[in-house]
Amino acid sequence: MTSDERAAPYYCPYCGDEDLRPEENGGWLCSACRRVFSVKFLGLSLPEVSR
Repeated sequence: MTSDERAAPYYCPYCGDEDLRPEENGGWLCSACRRVFSVKFLGLSLPEVSR
């Protein structure tokens, strides 16, 4: 996936509705509650290994 592509969220994190529309600057508009939000991948967390 290149930097100009984005994965689409399946539902709004605020109201749970599934009718989402892409917005400028990488955001998503929920047409039900009218909130605009973004999703950011922070990385992977590996469990610590105890010795």
